[in-house]
Amino acid sequence: MGVSKSDSKCSTVGIQGITWAFGGMIFAFVYCTAGISGKIYSCKHCGTHLALSENIVSKSFHCRHGKAYLFSKVVNVTSGEIENRMMMTGMHTVADIFCVCCGSIVGWKYETAHEKSQKYKEGKSVLERFKITGPDGSHYWASHDTHVAGSDADDV
Repeated sequence: MGVSKSDSKCSTVGIQGITWAFGGMIFAFVYCTAGISGKIYSCKHCGTHLALSENIVSKSFHCRHGKAYLFSKVVNVTSGEIENRMMMTGMHTVADIFCVCCGSIVGWKYETAHEKSQKYKEGKSVLERFKITGPDGSHYWASHDTHVAGSDADDV
């Protein structure tokens, strides 16, 4: 593996990795951004590629910070603990998802939808626009008047 210079430690394409030490042990996590091309949504903190615009299922989702998009596929994320959450469209079993590079929470993944009409969400992920950068480099800012109780879609 070679060395490349970048403003962000995780924004280059190819094999990426992070290491850390804990309790006298050294841990390494390696991931790949190769093969991701097109209109890319990235982590706003470190630039790690997360999803392609072609994998957007819906742009009608909302969260505490404003807009959110439902994706059929996301990459370079890790999942948190699975939990039940009451959302605007009913009870769902979800897990928060985090950027593999910087650890920022970027959205959540639907594990199970308890309402029959919401089953299409299962296995899909939501990325919060406030926490990602768009393909054109745009950032969305949190709306001060958005106070949604439970994040979810209001119209799909």
